[in-house]
Amino acid sequence: MAKIKTIYICQSCGGSSAKWQGQCPSCQAWNTLEEGVPEASSNSRFQGLAQSLPRQKLSAISAEDLPRFSTGVEEFDRVLGGGLVPGGVVLLGGDPGIGKSTLLLQALAEMSAAGMNVLYSSGEESAAQIALRAKRIALDAPQLEVLAEIQLEKLLSIMDTVKPQVLVVDSIQTLYSEVLSSAPGSVAQVRECAAQLTRAAKSSGICVLMVGHVTKDGHLAGPRVLEHIVDTVLYFEGDTHSSFRLVRSIKNRFGAVNELGVFAMTEKGLRGVANPSAIFLSQHAEMVPGACVLVTQEGSRPLLVEIQALVDTAHIPNPRRLAVGLEQARLAMLLAVLHRHAGVACFDQDVFLNAVGGVKISEPAADLAVLLAIQSSIRNKALPKELIVFGEVGLAGEIRPCPRGQERLKEAAKLGFTVAIIPKANMPRTKIPGLRVIPVERIDQAISAAAELS
Repeated sequence: MAKIKTIYICQSCGGSSAKWQGQCPSCQAWNTLEEGVPEASSNSRFQGLAQSLPRQKLSAISAEDLPRFSTGVEEFDRVLGGGLVPGGVVLLGGDPGIGKSTLLLQALAEMSAAGMNVLYSSGEESAAQIALRAKRIALDAPQLEVLAEIQLEKLLSIMDTVKPQVLVVDSIQTLYSEVLSSAPGSVAQVRECAAQLTRAAKSSGICVLMVGHVTKDGHLAGPRVLEHIVDTVLYFEGDTHSSFRLVRSIKNRFGAVNELGVFAMTEKGLRGVANPSAIFLSQHAEMVPGACVLVTQEGSRPLLVEIQALVDTAHIPNPRRLAVGLEQARLAMLLAVLHRHAGVACFDQDVFLNAVGGVKISEPAADLAVLLAIQSSIRNKALPKELIVFGEVGLAGEIRPCPRGQERLKEAAKLGFTVAIIPKANMPRTKIPGLRVIPVERIDQAISAAAELS
C-alpha cells in the first residue's frame, strides 16, 4: 500500500511546508506548523460573486440604496447600521458563554414573528438543546425553523431549497466541506466554508449571520482572510461576571464602524439598554477624589463614562502603571506630560486607572479626563459632581480638539451636567442651555480650572 503523502500546514496563515519547521516560512510565526494531508484539487468551486460584465464607466452604473430590514432588536440594528441587508454576510465573534447564540436566536424569533422566513443552523447544539434555551428565556417563536447540520454541501442544498431570508450559522468553525480532507475548524476548512457561504449569499440575496470562535487573545479564530470575506464584523465584549454586554462594530460595508450596542443579560435573555451612560457612571452620593466623568464617542453615540484614578506611594523601586479599559502605553506618556508641563511628578507613585463598567476606550479624547482624575487623586480633592471633561493632550502640553464636540456637550447637558472643561477649538458657536463651558488650551490651564471648581 502506497504511503499517504503528508505536508505541514500553518494554523495561522494556511501556508504549507514539505517538512516540519519551527517557524512558518510564509508568515514567520513560531510553532504553528501541524501535519496534515494535501487538499484535493478541484477548480469547479472557484466562481465569481457576480456575472462577468464588460467594463463600464462608474458614472453609468446605477447605485441604489439597499433596502434594510430590522432584526427586531433595536441595539442590534444600531450596530449593524440600521438593520440587515439582503445578501449581506455578518460575522459575530466573542468569548464562550457571552451570549452570541442567545442574541441571534432572539433576533430570529423577532423576525419570524414579523412574518419573515428564517433558519437557525447549529453545529454545536442539537435541536433539543436549542429548544431548551428558547424555553429557558421564554422565547415565543412557533414559526422559527431550526437545523442541526455541519456539512457545508447539505447546508447549501437546504438554502437553495428553503430560500430563507436570513440564515444563522452557529458556528463557522464547526462546518466542513467534503471537497477538503482537513478537519472542521482548520484554516482551510474555515476559509473554504466562509467563501462558499458568502458566494451563496451574494448570488441568492440571503442574509447570512455567522458566529465565529475567538482565540485566547480575543481575536477571531481561523485565517484573517475570514474578516476580509464578510461584509460586517461584530465583537461581543463584556465580563461574564457582569450582566452587561457590549456589541461593537469593527468593520461594516453598509454602515459606520465603531458603533456600540449595549445589552443587559437577564433571565429572559438579552435586553437593550436605553440609557447606557447610566451603566458607566458610578453611583456615588457625592463625587470622590480620583473620579472624573468623560464624554466619549462610540460611533454616532456619545457615552458618559467615569474614569477613576488611584495614586499611591510606591513601595518598590519600579512604580506600577496599570490601566483597565484604557491604553497602558498612553498612560505612561500622559504622566510624562503631566510632569513636564504641569509640574506634577508621579515618578515615585503607583498609578492605577480604570474605566467604570468594563467599557474599552481607545480614542485620545480621554486624555484630559485621565490627567484630571490623576491630579484629583494626588490632591485628595474631589472634582464637582456636575463636571464633564474631554480633550486630547499633546506632548507639548496643548489640548487638542475632538470630533463631534457639539454632540458630546448636548448629551452631557441632557443628563444634567452643568460644567464642562473642553478644548478651546471645540467651543460651541451657540450657547447650550444649562451648561457652563470652560475652554482651555494647555494642560496647566485645565488643572487650574479644575482646582478652582473643586
